[in-house]
Amino acid sequence: MASPVFSPQPADFRELLSSSARYWEPRRILYNLILFAVCLIWLAASWPHFRPALHLANLFPMVFLALIANVCYCAAYMVDLPLSSSTVRSSWLSCRWALWLVGMIFALLLENYWIADEIYPYVN
Repeated sequence: MASPVFSPQPADFRELLSSSARYWEPRRILYNLILFAVCLIWLAASWPHFRPALHLANLFPMVFLALIANVCYCAAYMVDLPLSSSTVRSSWLSCRWALWLVGMIFALLLENYWIADEIYPYVN
């Protein structure tokens, strides 16, 4: 009989989750800093255009979008946890930086689209 690909043990799941968090959470800071830098670049590059949008009333939507970006970051756990408990664990642990990179590029593309197409044209 073939061994199962995924073999999570209840006691091991806590250790697996802890290991995953130790890898992903420090990178969340860099993720947020990069996304914030892109936002600042948009703001500086088109300063006269975005000036009217800098009001306290727009703070809630901006905070909401930042929270959504962080919820999307948590999608990495949905890939990391099953692969970390599989038979390909050793190779996965050495290349999970690629998942961070793909996610970062996707977030940058989504952020630039959102600013260019959904926010920029409607700022008065």
